Amino acid sequence: MVNKGHLLILAIAIASCRGGLTDYLFPTLSNTVRGFTGIIANQPVVQYATRTTVNVIDLLVGGLTGGDVSTGRSLTPLGIVPNLFNDKNVLDSSDSIRTEYDAGLLNEDTKLDCPSLIHKYGYPVERHATVTEDGYELTLFRIPGNGSVMFLMHGLLGSADDYVLAGSYSGVAYLLSQEGYDVWLGNARGNKYSRRHREVSPSDPSFWDFSWHEIGYHDLPAMIDYVLQVTGQDSVKYIGHSQGTTSFFVMASTRPEYNRKISLMVALSPVAYMSHVKSPIVRLLAPSNRLLGGITNLIGLHEFLPDNTLVRALKQLMCGVGPASEILCSNLVFMVAGAGFEQLNVTNLPVMYSHFPSGAATKQFIHYAQSYVSGEFRYYDHGVSENVRRFGVPEPPYYRLGDITCPVSLIYSDADWLSHPTDVDKLYNELGNCIDIHKVPFSPFNHLDFILAKDFHTLIYERLRKLLSFF
Repeated sequence: MVNKGHLLILAIAIASCRGGLTDYLFPTLSNTVRGFTGIIANQPVVQYATRTTVNVIDLLVGGLTGGDVSTGRSLTPLGIVPNLFNDKNVLDSSDSIRTEYDAGLLNEDTKLDCPSLIHKYGYPVERHATVTEDGYELTLFRIPGNGSVMFLMHGLLGSADDYVLAGSYSGVAYLLSQEGYDVWLGNARGNKYSRRHREVSPSDPSFWDFSWHEIGYHDLPAMIDYVLQVTGQDSVKYIGHSQGTTSFFVMASTRPEYNRKISLMVALSPVAYMSHVKSPIVRLLAPSNRLLGGITNLIGLHEFLPDNTLVRALKQLMCGVGPASEILCSNLVFMVAGAGFEQLNVTNLPVMYSHFPSGAATKQFIHYAQSYVSGEFRYYDHGVSENVRRFGVPEPPYYRLGDITCPVSLIYSDADWLSHPTDVDKLYNELGNCIDIHKVPFSPFNHLDFILAKDFHTLIYERLRKLLSFF
């Protein structure tokens, strides 16, 4: 049965076609697909939804062009997309936000890569490389120390930069190094530090034929094995953020031998189950994830594009216009993860923007969208025939979270767009050895605050420090 969400997405697509948006986004769209779209568009129920949606879009776009924040707030009950307007996000104070942002533009950190940032702040740094079983060349950075090994894994659209951007006072990597840990920073395939393969280049569509399943199944084992070989240690402590937790759950459930190589896993904003996700990017892709996968193959959108007409329209719907909204929503990360001004270091935004996004495959987003639709934590859904070929069954199998035997700690918040408390509770109940679950006593709290919050040291690190002392 087609629900209102499916009709809305379809209507937006058809309305966009009539307005020429499809011609702009998909210039190579085939006549066959156009004909199929025309047949659907002629159905009475879709025509009605389309007319309604066109009127709504006109209202939304027209109403926001004046930069009226109250208009943006009034759109929330429509439930089309979540927006960034709330009592803590006072976009009306745009003058002060602009002043802080402009000051940050002078920060030289906007021009420095990860090892350069680490060196600038007085820490030793090493660059390492390893190769996965399927040929991807991955880069790791190390802040050497005499203590136990700490492996940090970034989230969706991120890189090793995530753990050093907040500066020496709040940056997770720096804080851990000060404690004496031997800190290693991983980089997943496809991000700016790991855009190499033994046989194909990033310009080849086959380079981008992966989701976070492959990152968990191939990338994490390759990097962890390399780190253990170099350090001579038997295990690592693992800290993951967002997709860094998803890929870990993939690894630990599909390659159980790696549970012995992890003395503790700490999940910052854990993402596995996604039934209650608020992210408009994931929810937009969800109703038509298989169709999108087909279009991806048809027109070559294999690497996720950080800026296009659709994303710009979503930015306007969520943020309005004007200096403050431009600052906040000029980066795709906020579109995916949400934002909260109370912990947002506006002066440091230019630095963050110079490092985000760092690259990702479209299939990573589609796989998350599938999780939202199914309500389950499963392998990538390739369609019935391909599922049968790969898995022997029409539906993709489930990841066996109960098989994860290494100790896991979950840290989450109430207002996360990607990691909803209800979904985290379900994850906690499914994991085989979850030793701790902790809700950060702060709201609103967005996805990125887990690594970039101004008060990370007091909000999260003290808890993390105590936890690490037991393992």
